[in-house]
Amino acid sequence: MRKSHPVRRAVLAGAATVSGIVLLLSLKPASDPGSAQAAGQAPPAAAGQAPQGGVNGAVTGDAAQTQYGAVQVRLTMNNGKITQAEAVQAPKGGRSDQITASSVPRLNQAAVTAQSAEIDAVSGATYTSAGYKKSLQSALDKAKASAGSQQGAGGAQTLTGDVAQTQYGPVQVRVTVAGGKITKAEAVQAPKGGRSDQITSSSVPRLNQAAVAAGNAQIDAVSGATYTSAGYKKSLQSALDKAPAGGGSSQAAGSGGGQAAGSGGGQAATRTLTGSVAQTQYGPVQVRVTVAGGKITKAEAVQAPKGGRSDQITSSSVPRLNQAAVAAGNAQIDAVSGATYTSAGYKQSLQSALDQAGG
Repeated sequence: MRKSHPVRRAVLAGAATVSGIVLLLSLKPASDPGSAQAAGQAPPAAAGQAPQGGVNGAVTGDAAQTQYGAVQVRLTMNNGKITQAEAVQAPKGGRSDQITASSVPRLNQAAVTAQSAEIDAVSGATYTSAGYKKSLQSALDKAKASAGSQQGAGGAQTLTGDVAQTQYGPVQVRVTVAGGKITKAEAVQAPKGGRSDQITSSSVPRLNQAAVAAGNAQIDAVSGATYTSAGYKKSLQSALDKAPAGGGSSQAAGSGGGQAAGSGGGQAATRTLTGSVAQTQYGPVQVRVTVAGGKITKAEAVQAPKGGRSDQITSSSVPRLNQAAVAAGNAQIDAVSGATYTSAGYKQSLQSALDQAGG
């Protein structure tokens, strides 16, 4: 009779156990995003994703200031998808020309591919990439607000105002509007550093609360925070101006800001739209237009270069540019002789305002 070998049996049993464990592990369900998608499960949505729901036309983001100049992105959207991205402003002059020419086309392509602001920075263009992504996100926020308004008057909209520059730093306000009322207000930018930290932490919560309570930008300044309050109100009004027609009540629209008007009180006929700030060599230019029945009925510059020679140029050129905008009904207007920079900034901000109207 053959002798048994306990050691051999132990080795064989151990090998069988290991093989069984390996087999069980190989049968573990796949949990990576690709496998989940293949199984019919939708992957998690990326932050800042292009909003779906029929958004069409051009949307221009706020200008993002970088160490080497402003970056501003304009998107062309079709049924909620980004079909084209372009930088209407980018750093220029000297070395910046080469960096811009190399990086911006790649950023444009990345935006269309990603359908969001979650894109990689271009190597060697860190500041331009960061500014591009910030302005791109701003454009997507505006498109999201527009999409929200199309889903019904009672749907919530998130509206981000333009950056308001103050003596102590920028202020930018974001509001949530639902059922024609401001349900939430927050400062996404506020002065910081030194004494400003204390002032901001004390005043901004009170301003947020006041905005919700008032339902518009007609709120009192916080004592001891005059500049922050002024910047807050300005950015808040800008956010409310971006509310699409019919997307909110006259209460949330504020004084002169996106207020729906019409005979019988039920039809949205008049809108006030404030363009993004256009930075020029002599100072910022920002345009506000009133649109009724698809036509510009009023145009005004809420910001224009000032100080020294600029005062004379602004007083002479801006009224003519306002008149030209109303006459043309669009941003295709001639520059005023002797006011080249002001005219260029005016046209850029005017186009930004009209983009918000989808025209």
